[in-house]
Amino acid sequence: MPMSGLRRDPLPLRGRTALVTGVSRRRGIGHAIARRLAAYGANVFLHHYRAHDVEQPWGADDIDAVVAGVADELTDGARLAHLDADLAEPEQPRRVLDAAAAEFGHVDVLVCNHALSGSDGALGELDAAMLDLHWAVNTRSSVLLAQAFAAAHDGRDGGRIVFMTSGQRLGPMPGEVAYAAAKGALAEITTTLADQLADARITLNTVNPGPVDTGYLGERDWEYVRPMFPSGRYGEPDDPARLIAWLATDEAGWITGQVINTEGGFGRWRPRGTPQTSEDFC
Repeated sequence: MPMSGLRRDPLPLRGRTALVTGVSRRRGIGHAIARRLAAYGANVFLHHYRAHDVEQPWGADDIDAVVAGVADELTDGARLAHLDADLAEPEQPRRVLDAAAAEFGHVDVLVCNHALSGSDGALGELDAAMLDLHWAVNTRSSVLLAQAFAAAHDGRDGGRIVFMTSGQRLGPMPGEVAYAAAKGALAEITTTLADQLADARITLNTVNPGPVDTGYLGERDWEYVRPMFPSGRYGEPDDPARLIAWLATDEAGWITGQVINTEGGFGRWRPRGTPQTSEDFC
């Protein structure tokens, strides 16, 4: 009986290499993305910067355990490598991309998952250093990674770039002006970069993962936002990871220049008179 051509390859990324940045915590979105890509057959190169998490309220994870969690999902013949780098430094995006290409010979998928949290404020609390640091980490480094990816790309089918933004286009992000500005910039340049990359057979899309519990939520936070989730649960790291892994496959080859929200129907509203602070939204 002839094959219809509609059956799905269980390992759609077999033989391809994916670079995922910001994979430093087992409860993080980057870890979930990397595991999905590995399970789809890809070689995976992990970027992490543990020093950032050391300074955060949730603290740092064991990098060896993080790497092992991704390695557990590798398929036969696939490999994994990793590198620590501070992407606030202007030369580091190229260094990371070059290291991945040197390890595996080529990079087919780039997921810019890294982000700077904290060092932020509302109007009246900001200074130039805050704004510049968020620009460097959350915007400039992703653009430089995309530039390095495009320069190294050899025209192979399946060139994929995924940026990560936040919900700043859909509602306020109280107390996070620098973060919202920097992440918003990625959403706004998505169409421009995708247009330029199309001739090189590279797609570029930007994903807003929505509110995801990566280990920083408390019971008070959940009780506040519970009515905003029609499904009755908060986002989990694998929710956006499934979308991003699919965008890396051939099935998503017709999709480019899009900003895609994966929020589970999250509704941004609050009872009248309820205080609006960054602590409320975490």
